[in-house]
Amino acid sequence: MLQRLRIKDFAIIRELDLELDRGLMILTGETGAGKSIMIDAVELLIGGRADSAVVRSGSETAMLEAAFSSEPVVRTELLEILQREELLDDEGAEEIIVSREIRLEGRNICRVNGRIVPLTLLREIGDLLVDVHGQSEHLSLLRVRHHLSLLDRYASVGTELDAYHQAYDALMAVRRELQALRGHERDSSQRADFLAFQIDEIKTAKLKPGEEGDLKGEQARLANAEALARLSETAVVTLEEGLHGEISASDLVAQAVEAVAELAEIDPELESLRDESQLLLEQVSDLARRLRLYGEGLEFNPGRLDEVEARLSLLHDLKRKYGGSIEEIRAYAERAQAELDGISHAEERIEELEAAEARWLKELGQAGTELSLRRQEASGSLAAEVEDELRDLNMDGAKFEAANEWVDAYDGVPVGERRVAFSRSGLDRVEFMVAPNPGEGLKPLVKVASGGETSRLMLALKSVLAEADETPTLIFDEIDQGIGGRVGAIVGNKLWNLSRSHQVLCITHLPQLAAHGDRHYRVEKRVEDGRTETDVRWLQDEDKLAELALMLGGVTEPNVESARSLLAAADEQKRGVSLAG
Repeated sequence: MLQRLRIKDFAIIRELDLELDRGLMILTGETGAGKSIMIDAVELLIGGRADSAVVRSGSETAMLEAAFSSEPVVRTELLEILQREELLDDEGAEEIIVSREIRLEGRNICRVNGRIVPLTLLREIGDLLVDVHGQSEHLSLLRVRHHLSLLDRYASVGTELDAYHQAYDALMAVRRELQALRGHERDSSQRADFLAFQIDEIKTAKLKPGEEGDLKGEQARLANAEALARLSETAVVTLEEGLHGEISASDLVAQAVEAVAELAEIDPELESLRDESQLLLEQVSDLARRLRLYGEGLEFNPGRLDEVEARLSLLHDLKRKYGGSIEEIRAYAERAQAELDGISHAEERIEELEAAEARWLKELGQAGTELSLRRQEASGSLAAEVEDELRDLNMDGAKFEAANEWVDAYDGVPVGERRVAFSRSGLDRVEFMVAPNPGEGLKPLVKVASGGETSRLMLALKSVLAEADETPTLIFDEIDQGIGGRVGAIVGNKLWNLSRSHQVLCITHLPQLAAHGDRHYRVEKRVEDGRTETDVRWLQDEDKLAELALMLGGVTEPNVESARSLLAAADEQKRGVSLAG
């Protein structure tokens, strides 16, 4: 809902700050006062084309700003856009502030929640928030892609659409897999040979967990066998025989053991030391024995060293190709085998998927046909209701149709003898068609005449599609062209009914229509310091009565009484609708 509109230095408006509310908002005033300029400002704020000529004479920049509350019907979609563009403020998506700065030199800057955005994004957000019914490029009903969704919401085809979506999504999943397999088929033979080579290379290596560490240890021993033998021999001789005629370590330890034993005989408290010294002697003897065995076991084998180094080189190459460890190499081989198995069974899988594709196409054709039948049934009742509304709006003989067609396609779904093109929305291509005057052929809604006639067509459609149309704010300009007071009262009543589910703003010159407003604003033009300016006043009570009398021809006693009668009649209609509701 449009909560606030701020305008500065735009056309003849020097500065304007307008607070709005729910319900039917009426704007009246003399021709040229600036009513349509306000609508132009809203259109620019929702992505319309800007021209530097709109900048007020004597100013460098025109500033426009609007605050919208996020209504539940569009909040989810709006939240997705704001999250995608990182435009959420602390209030989340509860309120959206859009602004536009139009400069005299031609530049203009768009902002959403204070951040600069491209015009396309401003238009995307604006399309969710406002429909301007007049000479407007922002009218959602003029966007053919919306016609089918409007018809679906009117027809309440949720169950049929869910069944169709289930079949559609399943078919698309099958087709994606088929496309991938067929794409791989072109180079599958070459890929299979390559995978087989890799798998064979890894299998032939007969990798063992932990073998690389063992090989590195063996490599170190083989490469340093002579040094190891020399050192181990020196250690054994030192322990058992003694170097260069000196006494051995074992003999020295044995002497120490005997001395400790004698000490223990004299001082019993040293018995534990005697045992420790004896254990030390045994450890020295065991150390010498093991070093001797180690030295005897050393192998002087250059051939084995070559084998170990070749094996380590092989492991290095495999790690470079397939992973940083033996475990990663083996895991790669498993994945390659799985892929090779998949290629080997690709033809079989393609046959399975082609059969599944045929089944889902058939099911999709059945679901699409049922959905289409429901739409066709709803189209007839929609047309009848819209034509009834048009008759009320003094457009007797006007015709409406929700035209529905199927398009043949070689890869479409089977329906009888036909192959019908389809999308996620179904088999149908729907477009609203109208013939505003008797004798004229039906034409696309987007090609009907502009002005009041179009506005009444839109009002008729909006009235019938009130629950289906999710745009929160509707603005009607030029809706009273070519109609009189009686029809004006009918239009006013329909607009008020529409405002029960939408916020509605309407510019009018008809007092019979204006009397139905929940709020009434007068747009006035005045001259100040030699400059023309526009101001807007919220009229209440006697001011509203006086404005209606003025619209009837002047503030005279008869006109005031007539205005009072119009307000009373409008209030009575509203009460009747409210009680019926």
